[in-house]
Amino acid sequence: MSSNDTKYYLRPTGYVPQSVGKNLKQKNCSFEVNGNYFTSIEVIKRQNKKTIKESFNFSEFFKKIVNKNIHIDLLYKNLLKKNNFLKNNLLSPERKYLIFGILNVTPDSFSDGGENLDLENAEKTTDEMIKMGADFIDIGGESTRPGAKKVGISDEAIRVLPLIQRLSYKKIKISLDTRNSSTMEFGLLSGVNMINDVSGLTYDKNSIKIIKKYGVPIILMHMPGNPQTMMKKNKYNNVVLDVYDYLEKQINFCESNGIKRKNIIIDPGIGFGKDYHQNIELINNLSIFHTLNCSIMLGVSRKRFISSISDEKNPKMRLGGTISATLNALMQGIRIHRVHDVKQVNQAVKVFEKLNS
Repeated sequence: MSSNDTKYYLRPTGYVPQSVGKNLKQKNCSFEVNGNYFTSIEVIKRQNKKTIKESFNFSEFFKKIVNKNIHIDLLYKNLLKKNNFLKNNLLSPERKYLIFGILNVTPDSFSDGGENLDLENAEKTTDEMIKMGADFIDIGGESTRPGAKKVGISDEAIRVLPLIQRLSYKKIKISLDTRNSSTMEFGLLSGVNMINDVSGLTYDKNSIKIIKKYGVPIILMHMPGNPQTMMKKNKYNNVVLDVYDYLEKQINFCESNGIKRKNIIIDPGIGFGKDYHQNIELINNLSIFHTLNCSIMLGVSRKRFISSISDEKNPKMRLGGTISATLNALMQGIRIHRVHDVKQVNQAVKVFEKLNS
């Protein structure tokens, strides 16, 4: 929220387990954000590219800040709003999170390129991911790794549609990873349940029309430029706040075109036009995105920043780093995780949820 050239942001901090959080809430020492409890909050003020941060425990924040600034008050109200999209549309009563299993039908994706070009093998991989706990299968027919070449729309459709049709027949939930409106429509007509657009609906001007026409959920991701240019466009004044502002703009764009906020999922785009330090900064500040009042997806699976920390060149050997980053995100209230290693991440999340109940 802003006032002239000044803009404010709020970031929940001080995560505590649910049982602890409920007790502290009765004493006005914690607050709840969609079932997660936090004991403190960071107030961020950006003015003329200068950023000022101040942290408060919750009781201090409530006494000193609430009802003193209309812009902060609106952000705080957004934090407390119940985002019932997951609960009402996607989650079973006993499940608090979602796992999207990554399945790239491409020859050149950074981790699983070429493994699922064969339709029978792709279907087998899907069956295994569903068995291991995937809620959705996220199918992509165009690699968006840094430097990846653009794929023709017809080639993309030919890659993904046969698998979509098979999975739809099995009533498996599908998200389609594409930035092309025609591929979106072909997919939706074939049984796709959700669209995942790495361009945040900026690549194809007709995409917003397709989302509105079919009334499906849309995942808006942040990526500066395109796969060929994004690593040259990672110039930010403040990567966390700049990504926030971009996602806020795209949410407003969707709402102005008749898309309901409850149907919007946001993704800060780890690894897309961000270097190692920018990725770490984003992952450590994910809870700031709760004030946008949308469900939040995170994709850290096997990403290169893990190699920068652990010197692991083989993406398939980055499971430990993937789980570590996922647990960090869970402590910030992130409930949707897009991963390659469904079984292991699902197990880690289950144990985390039990220990923090």
